[in-house]
Parts: sequence; C-alpha cells; structure tokens
Amino acid sequence: MDAEIVRTDVERINFLKVPLDILPPEAMEAKIYELVKTGRAGNIVLLSLWDLLRARAKGEYRSYVKEAALVIPISKSLIGGARFLTGKTPVRYMPFDFVIRLLDILEKREYTFYLLGGKKSILQKAERNIRQTFPKLRLVGRYTGHFERQNESTILEAIRKASPSLLLVAKGVRGREKWLARRDAQLNRGLRLWCSDLFDVFAERRKRPSPGVFRRGWEWMGFCARNPLLLFRIFPYFYYKLLLLFYRLFVK
Repeated sequence: MDAEIVRTDVERINFLKVPLDILPPEAMEAKIYELVKTGRAGNIVLLSLWDLLRARAKGEYRSYVKEAALVIPISKSLIGGARFLTGKTPVRYMPFDFVIRLLDILEKREYTFYLLGGKKSILQKAERNIRQTFPKLRLVGRYTGHFERQNESTILEAIRKASPSLLLVAKGVRGREKWLARRDAQLNRGLRLWCSDLFDVFAERRKRPSPGVFRRGWEWMGFCARNPLLLFRIFPYFYYKLLLLFYRLFVK
C-alpha cells in the first residue's frame, strides 16, 4: 500500500509573514503518512483569520504556527487574501471535516489516538462516537480538561508512554493551543491538533456549520450568536483588508 501513496504535493507559502500550507485533498493522505512515518510529525494548526493576525505578533503563538507541521486555512477571507497577494489559492477546510478525514486516514493503518480535554461526560461520548465510526483506530488514552497543575506531569508521562499517532486536544486545557507549544519538548513526535469545540461536536452537544453556510463563509454568524462580543472582530477584519492593500502596493 505504501508504494501506491506517493503524492505529497503540499506547498507552504508566506502570507503576511505567516506560513500557510496549500494542501490539496488528494495529497492529504500521503502527507499525513509521510509526517507520521518519518517522525517529522508535530502540530497541525487550523488557522482562522483571527489566528493569522495573532500569529503576526511576536510571542508563543507565532512560534507555534511557524513551527507547525501543517498550517491549514479555515477562514474564507484567508483564501481570497492569499490569492490577492500571491496568485495562489490554498484549500480551505471545515475544521470538523478535516479531523474526520484525518481520522479516516489514520484508521487505514490502524494508528493510535489520545484524547485530552473536555468534561468527563462529553469526553466519554466523544470517545464512544469516534470508536464507533473508526473501529480500527486504537484509543491509547484519554484525560479530561481542567486538570490540576500537579497532575500535569503525570498526564504528560502517560502521553509519552502511549506515544499516540495523534493527540487531539480540546477546550479545558489551560493555555489552549499554547499548551502544545509550551509542552513540545515533553510530548512524543506524533501529530497533535487543537480544536476548541471538537469534542462537543463529536459528543453531539454542538452542531457544526452546514456545508452551504461554511462555503459562503457565514459560519461566524453562529459564533456571534453564542458570543456577541465576537462582533467586535469586525475591526481586526478591516485592519486585515488594509494590510492586504498595503502589502499589494508596497511590499514585494
């Protein structure tokens, strides 16, 4: 089977000083296997427009994105902006669909996964639904979020010993995605992915956007309905538009 999967056509571009990967769907399987088999696995970042602006600043989050194994755009604005500045069109993925595709790829080789985060009831239901959907994907451990600081070393040791092919981390972990960046040297070299609402969706506690809504880039409406303060992100959006114009006119 290894000989049949040869495509790894993934191009990394520099977009507003932030890396962005162009990962065609047909190249995803080969790329994931390449990362896992060569031991070059690391963090997979699902990058929104807001995340891109955060990654432009100095600090932990910028390092987390720059050093990621894959940086996958999830905001429609990033696709149009990349095309405007570079002439290249990245592929945009819905976060949940990307994770489903990732789990499907790993299941084909009977790889392993570890779940970290969420409340106990949500984590248990998410685990059950994942195992039912991907029966050959082997669970090697799980731990709820909101754990005490004194338990962290035990959790890290458990993850190292389990050596999962994929570590899925969701909300409830102190530091959110920065937790992965801060613990990079203490984790094994498997793939790692942070997605805040992932376990809630797997546990059927939260709905994902419909394909039509996501295709039009309207998923932010649902987020604002849950948290009206997100409406203030309209100002960073305007800043992003000005950045695109500035780079187009003055930066080569």
